[in-house]
Amino acid sequence: MGIWITGYKGMLGYDLVKILNNDYELILTDKDTTDITNLEEIKEIVKENEIDLIINVAAYTNVDGSESNKQIAYEVNAIGAKNLAIIAKEHDIKLIYISSDYVFNGNKSNPYIENDKTDPINYYGETKLQGEKFIQETMDKYFIIRTQWLYGINNGNFVKTMLKLAENNNEINVVNDQYGSPTFTKDLAIAISQLIKSDKYGLYHVTNSGECSWFEFAKLIFEIANIKIKLNSIVTSQYPTPAKRPKYSVLSNEKWLNEGFKPLRLFKDGLNEYMDLELTKS
Repeated sequence: MGIWITGYKGMLGYDLVKILNNDYELILTDKDTTDITNLEEIKEIVKENEIDLIINVAAYTNVDGSESNKQIAYEVNAIGAKNLAIIAKEHDIKLIYISSDYVFNGNKSNPYIENDKTDPINYYGETKLQGEKFIQETMDKYFIIRTQWLYGINNGNFVKTMLKLAENNNEINVVNDQYGSPTFTKDLAIAISQLIKSDKYGLYHVTNSGECSWFEFAKLIFEIANIKIKLNSIVTSQYPTPAKRPKYSVLSNEKWLNEGFKPLRLFKDGLNEYMDLELTKS
């Protein structure tokens, strides 16, 4: 089985390669080698390789940057997804697309299910939602995965930012009124490996289990790392950013479980493993 992973150098792409490399023939591309916004380049990849599945993890993930670089964000997150869907449909190839909790406005107080009304409050969320719609309008053999608060060994993330800040600061301010489910990219990659073996197409919410605020997440990070630092709980209005963030965007994994897929472990357990890897790196 040939699997084309776009954006393989990214955080999730890194773990997908590690999880899938031994069992599948992988075709790996990144923005340096293939522009998914260029339909002709995509056609060439499919023409030159035996591809049964595309996992599209290529994305413009700079949430604040998306507000000022709207064309780039839209082309990569929406048009890129559309192009891949067109080619996948034409060649009867399955497609997996990674979307985001940011398709929701965050006004709920209980976890979002797949059928809840979408209403992004930032442009990044708009581009991911448009990518979803393009795929749904174009083909049937797709898996759309909405996930959130990703962290992993490869590239920057919230955990690394906190540890870096602690090196030069005695106290840190962290927002305590935004809630989500921190998700280890290794666990998400394992979940995707389950999807690959199925034909249960559709839209899924897939995250590690449990929920917390950014403040609570930071507190746990420092506890595991045994770092003594003063953490100040602040509200979102005290930390303005170019892009608005949903206050509560926890995703329900109920559909995932009902379809017979294995639940992802508690986010605290995933963080413990990740921290062990991060803190022992040479």
